[in-house]
Amino acid sequence: MQIGFIGLGKMGSRMAEKLVSDGHEVMVWNRSSAPIEELKLKVKSEKLKVAETIEKLICQLETPKVVWIMVSHQSVEEVLAEVRKFIEKGDIVIDGGNSFYKDTDRRFGEFEKSGINFLGIGVSGGVIAFEKGYPLMVGGSHSGYETIIPILDSLAKPNGGHEYLGTGGAGHFVKMVHNGIEYGIMQSLGEGFEVLEKSKYEFNLLSVAKLWQKGTIISGFLTDRVRDALEKDSALSDSAGPISASGEGEWTVNTAKEENVDVEIIESSLKYRQKSQTDEKIQDSFTARVINALRREFGGHTVRSVHGKEAKKG
Repeated sequence: MQIGFIGLGKMGSRMAEKLVSDGHEVMVWNRSSAPIEELKLKVKSEKLKVAETIEKLICQLETPKVVWIMVSHQSVEEVLAEVRKFIEKGDIVIDGGNSFYKDTDRRFGEFEKSGINFLGIGVSGGVIAFEKGYPLMVGGSHSGYETIIPILDSLAKPNGGHEYLGTGGAGHFVKMVHNGIEYGIMQSLGEGFEVLEKSKYEFNLLSVAKLWQKGTIISGFLTDRVRDALEKDSALSDSAGPISASGEGEWTVNTAKEENVDVEIIESSLKYRQKSQTDEKIQDSFTARVINALRREFGGHTVRSVHGKEAKKG
């Protein structure tokens, strides 16, 4: 299948690479050239094509055109405005970034009026999903979803998956709540390992993490990433610093309040991240180190250290 792919960040680049490796023809565009050159070095295939502009990318696609946008939620509106100049009735536009579901609801309605199939897809799994398969939370046009199933199947291989969850911003709503839950779990892991680290027993934290992965109730993806981080540095010394947030945690809390739902754990973990921006005690805590290490392990996020230097991405 043929697809245009706009945005080659940490996630977008690997997704484009995965699609090419599974036989799809992928036309890419990125604002800066460095990610394109890196992708070309990795992917030695005639199925990877590079467009000089968004206009040229779209105009070279076969009808119905499929355009996947993988940019930060702050840039989506600008990129969509450019895309809309060149797409036509029956084409498919996908926002695969972390957009707020209300924005996706609005965009879905705007594109629907023009006969364009708009999809908002929440993508999880981090950078390691390239190998394990991406979980894809789909909302928007159902007919558009059915058309791109071959694309989604390729991205989901071997152990990921995709599900159509409803119209408008349904996919991004589910992804938002997913990330809110993620905040709470990461906070719990951080706090738990800090209790162990402060204990009089001088635990080998790596041994504990490995043991917890052997069938315990809290075994799983995130505990696995704690183990990976501890294997590299048992003190997580390069992970001290403020904890960044992508926005979904706050959106989840605000949406819950609109629905009169108490989300004390998610809200508490959000406030902890917010306080970490200025509170040096939090920045140097083992809890913060665990959370920052987790973000780096599964998402490739850079840690802003307390010493004013960026820690390695790992």
